Amino acid sequence: MAYFSNAKKGDKVYGLIFGKGKIIDVFPNSYYTLMIEFNNGYEVPYTEDGIPSWGNFKKQTMYYREDVDLCNEDFSPVEKVLAPKKIIKLREKKKLEIRLPSGIWKNIKKADDAYIEQLLTNEQYHLFRKKKSK
Repeated sequence: MAYFSNAKKGDKVYGLIFGKGKIIDVFPNSYYTLMIEFNNGYEVPYTEDGIPSWGNFKKQTMYYREDVDLCNEDFSPVEKVLAPKKIIKLREKKKLEIRLPSGIWKNIKKADDAYIEQLLTNEQYHLFRKKKSK
């Protein structure tokens, strides 16, 4: 049984990418069965397992608000603003992280290319950082 198999229009959800949202439509006979509208205006289709239609995600990123546990996620502020050349260099080396609209830091390959380009075009370099070593 899938996580969102009993989802209804109007249910409140939380996405690790865009934050708070609600289900605005349910498509029972489609691969992407849910349409989620987030507080920032984005509308994204999701599978009934909570996997979004964009990005490089192979695991669930959408949860009911009362079920989400953000204890293991990194919301820390950026320590050093990177220069554009440094961002390009770290991206090529696969050592670049991006702050998603929800505030969580993730590997840049998890973000939508249009979102990345929008941040770079608007010179929002504070939303990029070098990957932290574990």
